Amino acid sequence: MPGLGKEDVNVSVEQNTLIIKGEGEKEEGEQVSGRRYMSRIDLPEKLYRTDQIKAEMKNGVLKVVVPKVKEEERSEVFHVNVE
Repeated sequence: MPGLGKEDVNVSVEQNTLIIKGEGEKEEGEQVSGRRYMSRIDLPEKLYRTDQIKAEMKNGVLKVVVPKVKEEERSEVFHVNVE
């Protein structure tokens, strides 16, 4: 997201969808042109820890970390003993 600072970026989760928005203005002489970014990423339910998402903005690069739920912690996964 070149040209944007961390104050211009909004990261949120709505109904298992990660939403990344960025908006800023850049002055070029007498013209003002806006920069806009938007991305939506579906996160499969119960596979990711949406309450532990972290985002970091550094030098125009946004890094978003979405931790996965470990297989042994997922309730829909169960192991069957082989006899």
